[in-house]
Amino acid sequence: MEKIIGYCGIDCAKCKAYIATVEDNDELRKEYAKEQSERFGVEVDYRTINCDGCLSMGEHLGYCSICEIRKCGIERKVENCAFCEEYICDKLDRVYTFMRDVIGKRIGNEAEAKVALDEIRKKIQKDSEP
Repeated sequence: MEKIIGYCGIDCAKCKAYIATVEDNDELRKEYAKEQSERFGVEVDYRTINCDGCLSMGEHLGYCSICEIRKCGIERKVENCAFCEEYICDKLDRVYTFMRDVIGKRIGNEAEAKVALDEIRKKIQKDSEP
């Protein structure tokens, strides 16, 4: 599956909730619901696992449905935060700390999503050089 980089840099194409939605796969929904129930100590009903991806105006799951970063990206009309003149803002930095330290989505000492946007940002800057 091709990468689908959300506003914060998360690759939706790697997310079990997104994949389960695209494939309409209840077994994957159950697996994801179990993981989330264990991680956060709350019962997650697998039937609620539906997400069309960050960049979609469709359905979003959990935090993604109220995400400040997503809302900001939509308001600023950017492809993702790497295209924002304020990259990296305090809101995004807090999200990266959570991703890295709580969720464990990291590459080395950085949040996986930050690494993705840093790569995009470098390409944008290189492409804009005279």
